[in-house]
Amino acid sequence: MIYILDTANLAAIKHCNEFYPLSGVTTNPSIIAKANTDFWPLVEEIRAIIGPDKMLHIQTTQKNAEDIVAEAKLIKERVGGEFYVKIPIGEEGLKATMQLKKLGIGVTMTAIFTPTQALMAAMAGADFVAPYVNRLDNIIGDGCEVVAEIVSQLENYGSPCKVLAASFKNAEQVHKCASVGCHSVTVTDDILKMLISHPMTDAAIAGFDKDWHGVYGDKTIKDF
Repeated sequence: MIYILDTANLAAIKHCNEFYPLSGVTTNPSIIAKANTDFWPLVEEIRAIIGPDKMLHIQTTQKNAEDIVAEAKLIKERVGGEFYVKIPIGEEGLKATMQLKKLGIGVTMTAIFTPTQALMAAMAGADFVAPYVNRLDNIIGDGCEVVAEIVSQLENYGSPCKVLAASFKNAEQVHKCASVGCHSVTVTDDILKMLISHPMTDAAIAGFDKDWHGVYGDKTIKDF
């Protein structure tokens, strides 16, 4: 499983990059706007935090293929490292993806809601496809089932494209996606913390501490 952090909050990125096995960071125009700061200093600081070897996914704001390609080239030049331009699914996006594939620039095709969209994106050369799990659940769809269908289709056709599931509301959705072979997920720092939290774990740790302190007080192993 590839874990990616879905935020532009620098404090959250610094914390999670230190304590979790992160493979990178994703953003989109809404996430960037929420940060409410200058674009270039923000994304360059994100790159500085995670380093050049981890993935940074930044979404284009352009609508036609030529402008998407130009913007992707500009962002790649400015942020460097392992970079993927996020492009919403559509005709212009597919055209841009095919051009970017030739230029060696990574593409994450986003706003995916159906397996047919995902397969078309993969055939155009997208490196990742990002289905929106919770948004599907909210319209009485089954986001995790859509993820499973996409994974199956990509495997059937031997595509190297990976599923980057997005839009999660809780840890159970992430778990279900992992259970159907989803290659990667992008989640908020709150969801990331939920994935390692359990009240029984807390109780077990408290028991270890109580038993140790009952015999050895404040001594640690290095004090012996």
